[in-house]
Amino acid sequence: MFDWLKPKTNFLEVDLHSHLIPNIDDGVKSWKESLEIIHQLSLMGYKKLITTPHIIQNYYPNKPSDIREKVTELNARVLEEGIPLVVEAGAEYFIDEHFANQVETEEELLTFGDGHILVETPFMNKPLFLEDIIFKLQSRGLKPILAHPERYTYLHDNLELLHSLSTLGLFMQVNISSLTGYYSKEAKKFAKRLIETGNVHFLASDIHNHKHLAEVQKAIKSQLFQKCRQLNLHNSSLY
Repeated sequence: MFDWLKPKTNFLEVDLHSHLIPNIDDGVKSWKESLEIIHQLSLMGYKKLITTPHIIQNYYPNKPSDIREKVTELNARVLEEGIPLVVEAGAEYFIDEHFANQVETEEELLTFGDGHILVETPFMNKPLFLEDIIFKLQSRGLKPILAHPERYTYLHDNLELLHSLSTLGLFMQVNISSLTGYYSKEAKKFAKRLIETGNVHFLASDIHNHKHLAEVQKAIKSQLFQKCRQLNLHNSSLY
C-alpha cells in the first residue's frame, strides 16, 4: 500500500562505468549478454549508460573511433529490443607512459558528458606522474574521474595523498559492488571512509558480466548504498 511514497531503491539514473561491448576488452562476451544486462539495468531505473571499454596500449589498444562505432551498433540493438535506455561512448584509460604521451601530444581522448574522462591506475603502486597527468588533463579543459579509488591499496593508508588529489579537483568514482565487500574487505572499508568523508562524486556499476550485475543488484539494497543519498553525487549531470 502507498508504494508510490517509498523512495526508489536505486536512486541513480545514469551509470558512467561499464564494459558492455563484446570482444573489445575483458567485458561481455556477446551482444546477447550485453542486451540482457542492459535490460536488467533498465528495470533497475537506469535511463543512460556510459560504457567505458579499457584502453591499455599493450592489452586493449582501443581507439575512440572504434568504440563510437560499436556503441552506435549497440544503441541500434537496444532500440530494436525496445529497451528504454540510451548508451553513450566513453573509455577507461589506464594511466601509464603511453597515456602520458597521448596527453602530452594532445591526441584525441574519448570523453563524455561535459568533458569528463575516466582514468584508472595500477592497484598497488601510484604512478609517479599522476598529479602531472591530472593537471595536464585539466589544462585541456577536461574533468578527470578516478575509477574505483577504493581498490587502490596505495591510497588506503595515505590520507594525505587522498586529500592532495581531492584538492587538485580529481573526481572520485566508487564501484557500487565495493559496498558489499565484493572486491575485498579492505576495499569496502575504504569505500565506507570515502562516503563518510564526502569524497565520492560518482557511483558506478563497473559491470563486466552477469556476475557483476547480480552483485550490483545486491549492493543497491544495502544500507551503505542508501547512505549515499546524502552525498553530492554528480551522476545526474551526465544525463
